Amino acid sequence: MSPFVRNLLILAGFAVLIVVLNAETALSTANVLLSLAFLVVVAVVIYFFWRDFGRREINTWPERQRRVFYAAGGLLIVDIGWWLWSSPSGRNALVAIVVAAVSVYVGFKTWRGQRTYY
Repeated sequence: MSPFVRNLLILAGFAVLIVVLNAETALSTANVLLSLAFLVVVAVVIYFFWRDFGRREINTWPERQRRVFYAAGGLLIVDIGWWLWSSPSGRNALVAIVVAAVSVYVGFKTWRGQRTYY
């Protein structure tokens, strides 16, 4: 038996076990909790990176660029949280992707503008 078929059978066994034990509610609850925990872990990693490296550099920037950079980062965090919380589809998904892309672009452009010396 190939490893692929064996793994599919193991996965099918877990699926049958979940259906037989009527554990869909517990599985969806675990999914929500793991999604929230993942979001918290990502936020903590970003905070530690900012605390160790970014804060000293960003504090030397002019006030306007600093505010734009932090606003872009905050908007990106809100957008990612909204994406994880509501699982948008259709036009809402398109709006979420556009907002994330614009936030990343503005943050990168601001950061790059402060790192380029004329």
